[in-house]
Amino acid sequence: MSYAHPLKDIARQAGVGLATVDRVLHDRAGVRTATRRRVHQAIEELSRQTLEASLHGSRLVIDLVMEAPNRFSSAVHAALESQLAALMPVAMRVRAHLGETATGEEIASILARLRRRGSNGVLLKAPDHPAIRAEIRACADARIPVLTLVTDLPDTPRHAYVGMDNQAAGATAAWLISGWMHAPIHTGKAVLVVISSYRFLGEEEREVGFRRALAERAPHLSVLSLGEGRGLDWQTYDLVEHCLKTHPEIEGIYSIGGGNRAIAKALERCGRQPAVFIAHDLDRDNQALLTEGTITAVLHHDLGADMLQACQILIEANRLRPPSLLTRPSPVQIITPVNMPPNLRKGT
Repeated sequence: MSYAHPLKDIARQAGVGLATVDRVLHDRAGVRTATRRRVHQAIEELSRQTLEASLHGSRLVIDLVMEAPNRFSSAVHAALESQLAALMPVAMRVRAHLGETATGEEIASILARLRRRGSNGVLLKAPDHPAIRAEIRACADARIPVLTLVTDLPDTPRHAYVGMDNQAAGATAAWLISGWMHAPIHTGKAVLVVISSYRFLGEEEREVGFRRALAERAPHLSVLSLGEGRGLDWQTYDLVEHCLKTHPEIEGIYSIGGGNRAIAKALERCGRQPAVFIAHDLDRDNQALLTEGTITAVLHHDLGADMLQACQILIEANRLRPPSLLTRPSPVQIITPVNMPPNLRKGT
């Protein structure tokens, strides 16, 4: 019978004699349970060490493809780069393809170029578009794993989704708002939901979760939706200002897709101070707005943890490690001015 490791190596790792190892491997009597356990543990340790040694010199080139405001895509890019050292001995190199606005065809063209050029994996934040779906299928056929970030593209052969549970995030926003805008004081008032674009399934899921939970918890409140500002300040401002002027009943804000500096400016210009303002992601703008008291709370998830998980999935997809990860959505963190990470507080 052959074994993955020489008997003398197993014996040395376990700290026992060759005869003991032989009895354990042949399941013969005369060996204590604790000793058997130590021998099997030694074999697992040797297997892991052999695998890690084989990874030295392994290099992967991965591509980050995002349509998002620069403040968010740059935060994702920085989080991804910050995790690369933790992946050693596998060396990863990141090629970034970031844009604030792009058509579905333009993003599909980027994916097609990467497929022809070669890639060890793609991290993709993109809208739901037929051309993008088709290119994800083409990448899968070419054995290039595509991981969707933040917003999913289900019913495609994407390899995995990494990000928060968007419906749960929307429900969390509703839970918070229902606590700040309770009846009867706010009966007949409205919450403005600001979406960057309905092209992104993740934002639509957040709104669905929000509307469902708010209807259950605060039926005295109505919901107004505003979209297609693309999360960009210059586009979001005019849309929000017009909505505030035509809907005096708005007393709550749930910003799903960003552009919060513009929302804050529109509120100030219109002389409005909402009872509650909930936003997503602790980027630079939201850190400042939270510290100033403009935003009430931010729904955040750990981008660094997301990027580490994404890289580990790609390492496994490239068969450098055996599959071991069960992908789960990231937990939603509720960040307020009093529990903001100390290094992000003003003046630190």
